[in-house]
Amino acid sequence: MTPSPDSLTLLLLCSQLGLDDDSVKPLTLREWNPLVRKMQAASLRPSDLMKFSAEDIQARLDLDTQYAIRITELLSRNIQSNLSRLASLGIFPLTRADSDYPEKYRSRLKDSAPAVLFYAGEKALLGQPGIAVVGSRHLDEAGQECARFVGNACGLSGQVLYSGGARGVDTLSMESALEARGTAVSVLADSLEKQVKVQKEALSRGDLCLVTPYSPSAGFSVGAAMGRNRLIYCLADYAIVVASDAETGGTWAGATETLKNKWVPVFVLEHAHMPEGNKLLLQKGALPFPHPFKEPPVKLPEWMKIKAASLPAEPSQPSLF
Repeated sequence: MTPSPDSLTLLLLCSQLGLDDDSVKPLTLREWNPLVRKMQAASLRPSDLMKFSAEDIQARLDLDTQYAIRITELLSRNIQSNLSRLASLGIFPLTRADSDYPEKYRSRLKDSAPAVLFYAGEKALLGQPGIAVVGSRHLDEAGQECARFVGNACGLSGQVLYSGGARGVDTLSMESALEARGTAVSVLADSLEKQVKVQKEALSRGDLCLVTPYSPSAGFSVGAAMGRNRLIYCLADYAIVVASDAETGGTWAGATETLKNKWVPVFVLEHAHMPEGNKLLLQKGALPFPHPFKEPPVKLPEWMKIKAASLPAEPSQPSLF
């Protein structure tokens, strides 16, 4: 797959491909978004920058000299060998300049939508109707049962299971969805290159998509896990928090951010021995998800739709590139 000129420009400007620690740094979202607005005001597309010298870019976009030079240095490198190596592993880029970039990221995250994603597997799953399942790696029996139940329900009802690909809630729910002959999307904060090898069978069947906003070879970090949490929620239609610590950790941060921004209705597993974080999230406006769930698994999407019907919808406005 050859990236479009606009997509290639985003890869050159905003990704780490072909760069080492001593190289010029790629643009962050905080740098890219103002640059996009300047390009729009000047009636320029991203690929137009490839035609200009640093002096032209500086004059047309009213940038300082060093910033314009940095842009031309980023655009001047050749990343074709990097793209070819990734393609041989089944990994491909997807940028905000691509028409098949997840629309839910554009509408919900707006300027916070990642400029560049990397994926493996069935790209068409991204943003399809589904349920996000999040929670701690350490689960009690009720949490384990809930994770497996939701994964199974997604598989049986044709919903995509969205998770983060980590052990615990993520792995249990994803495995259950795939065992039920369903589909899943994992938004990774760990090496995509490594996970492609682990999930080879599901990827080859077209039942799974692995996606990350980070470099495909990047290893796990707490910061990366925190940063990708919103990406799990924002692909789904509903979210279920199985277990959360109170006022700390990635599950808590992702759930409270989603509740604040009203990206999707958030359900929280409710049972007699639920974690303290679950109780506090319910107090913050999350909807209770009962344990055990009384309806058949296939009824889960309709049940969630009915329960969430009273929540006000939030208007959205997509962004460009």
